[in-house]
Amino acid sequence: MQLFDVALKDIDLSSPEFWNAPRDYRESAFAKLRNEEPIRFFEEMDFVFVPKGPGYFALTRHDDIWHVSRNPQLFCSGKGSNIADLSPELNEFFGSMIGMDDPKHFRLRSIVSKGFTPREISRIEEYVKVKARTIIDRVLDEFEGQEFDFVDAIAGKFPLQIICEMMGIPESDERQIFNWTNTILGAGDPDFTGSLEGLMEAGIGMFTYAQALGEARLANPTEDLTSVMMHAVVDGERLSSQEFGSFFILLVVAGNETTRNAITHGMVALTENPDQRATWFNDFEANTKTAVEEIVRWATPVMHFRRTATQDTEINGFPIKQNQKVVLFYNSGNRDERVFAEPFKFDVTRTAQPTQIGFGAGGPHFCLGANLARREIAVMFDEIRRRTPNLQITGEPAYLQSNFINGIKRVNCRIN
Repeated sequence: MQLFDVALKDIDLSSPEFWNAPRDYRESAFAKLRNEEPIRFFEEMDFVFVPKGPGYFALTRHDDIWHVSRNPQLFCSGKGSNIADLSPELNEFFGSMIGMDDPKHFRLRSIVSKGFTPREISRIEEYVKVKARTIIDRVLDEFEGQEFDFVDAIAGKFPLQIICEMMGIPESDERQIFNWTNTILGAGDPDFTGSLEGLMEAGIGMFTYAQALGEARLANPTEDLTSVMMHAVVDGERLSSQEFGSFFILLVVAGNETTRNAITHGMVALTENPDQRATWFNDFEANTKTAVEEIVRWATPVMHFRRTATQDTEINGFPIKQNQKVVLFYNSGNRDERVFAEPFKFDVTRTAQPTQIGFGAGGPHFCLGANLARREIAVMFDEIRRRTPNLQITGEPAYLQSNFINGIKRVNCRIN
């Protein structure tokens, strides 16, 4: 990574042009903020489908992000987890529990977490391995010696098929789910949707699908995560069909998009750093735990979430007033020179402490599916190591145009 000096006055994290700029420029700008103005106010812009808001403070250092995440009584999620204040219509479909505070958040998380217990994760362990094997079988059969899209053939299919299996979604519906998730998280990228109508159509479609699935499992439970959640009772209450619909969108979108981007960024990094690939693949079991954490740190698939101050407070002595927004830039925190030695070096043996924040920085909103994502990343790279050890990225990634998801839409590869 080539860092260079960027003038503070030229940095505007609210500008779409900033997020479409070359990545070395973006990394240089975040490094400048971390070192000279780690908490900085930015005006909001009319961005994508939301009106201009009152502005926000960008947090770019690891420790400040950690502090805010672990003090939900001072920095709430209930006023929004996106930078912009979404309309009631968008909140209805895309809010779910990431935009809630306790006690409502605790109730909902207590219910849905029943589907992510060690018992539930171990129940699908063999399926995860079988699915990875099946995907690589198909790739070897269809593409050996040819160039193909790594995202479409491997990284996109794998977590999507696993989450669909967990939720009891039939294979025939997987492509529709995939298209909905692309539209929802690709808002603002011309490859996916260019209108509010397109975004709402995807949200309504997925929400309606989820409600029908939840009601079907409530009436006739089966051995899937949907049935577990629809029949779970906490303090005498079950999920409403609307709560399940919103959570379904969160779970399916997050369970697909973030893991596929971690795997894709990981494959790009291993191709660009053959020494690290050799270190991991030559002693896979010994290095898997740190390698997976490094892939998540390196990728940081979700680049930010927002919190709102519940009272006048401070962050490292910096005053924050009640109702002001703070935005936690995880991508910057995961490159913080104060925390990570040589943060722009991809190192599969990097110690697990201090903690990377690609799954969030602790607190009540830490990623519910983190352990499942870790397992999926480890299993897929084990399959690649054993079956296609010479798989290489051969082209430049086509990056998602987004200030929220660090996505790769397409990238060519070849099995040599």
